[in-house]
Amino acid sequence: MRTTKKVRVLIVDDSLVFRETLAKGISVDDGIEVVATAENPFIARDKIIEFEPDVITLDVEMPKMNGIEFLKRLMPQYPLPVVVVSSISDNVFDALNAGAVDFVTKPDLRIYKNIDSFINELIIKIKIASISKVGHMKSRYISKEINGKIDNKNNCRIIAIGASTGGTEATFEIIKAFPREMPGIVVTQHMPAVFTNMYAKRLNNSCKMEVKEAENGDLVIPGRVLIAPGDFQMKVNNKGNGIEVEIFKGEKVNGHSPSVDVLFNSVADCVGASSIGVILTGMGYDGAKGLLKMKRKGALTIGQDERSCVVYGMPKAAYEVGAIDRQAGLKDIPELIYCAINKEI
Repeated sequence: MRTTKKVRVLIVDDSLVFRETLAKGISVDDGIEVVATAENPFIARDKIIEFEPDVITLDVEMPKMNGIEFLKRLMPQYPLPVVVVSSISDNVFDALNAGAVDFVTKPDLRIYKNIDSFINELIIKIKIASISKVGHMKSRYISKEINGKIDNKNNCRIIAIGASTGGTEATFEIIKAFPREMPGIVVTQHMPAVFTNMYAKRLNNSCKMEVKEAENGDLVIPGRVLIAPGDFQMKVNNKGNGIEVEIFKGEKVNGHSPSVDVLFNSVADCVGASSIGVILTGMGYDGAKGLLKMKRKGALTIGQDERSCVVYGMPKAAYEVGAIDRQAGLKDIPELIYCAINKEI
């Protein structure tokens, strides 16, 4: 990814060794400049004023003030893109809710292969964050709860959702608005292994529909949301009179596993016109071709609009290839889906 100027980065982490590892690692990239480091949020605040960074990398677990509390205080005053660097914990979802753009998992510093992979991932996410919209804006896009009934004679058997950067919060906003009786939903969110299960449990505790990380052979049924597990591909197949998901280890598609295109292509083949496809915020073009295939098979296809996206990449790519029937703001997508199911549009 090319940038016209170097992305200025502030590293915030209480570990001196880790700060130095991050600074040395990401500075190798010609498009990134580490302008400062800070060992706690109080020093970070002063460094923000002094160095005016474009992006912050932020540890979650720190003394004096944790990263989540720092985010809650930072965003209203200094709306900057933040990439959270965290151990394996569902705290990352609190950080994303507080306004962080994305997260990466801390590696084992004793294993060089893990460090190299981590640094490469962090560089990519820093560059994506540098062109993203900051999270404090998302309060404008909170969706309204739908209280209407679902037409039992509707022709929609599956709602398929694909998302990447910013998608954890966007998908949550959509699903939490739905009544339990909605048709089955399948979701591919670009996310590492382990975190997809945490994410599913988090949604399950906050939504009317049942939400779970998908397992091979799970049925797609009304009232259930299935999240593709990290590091696996997910597609749907016909099973008798029903539909089930297939979870499998496969090559990355468009650089991703799970891939939105893998899911959307299978929905097009399996269900065709009896489906709705939704592509949300994210960088890149994963999902564009699959959504176009769904549209050509007669499905209604919806893309999140630029104004409400954290990163207007995947929906833009889908729009440019003609894959989208309707563009809508995040807060309007749940009602649009509901009206489509009840044949009101």
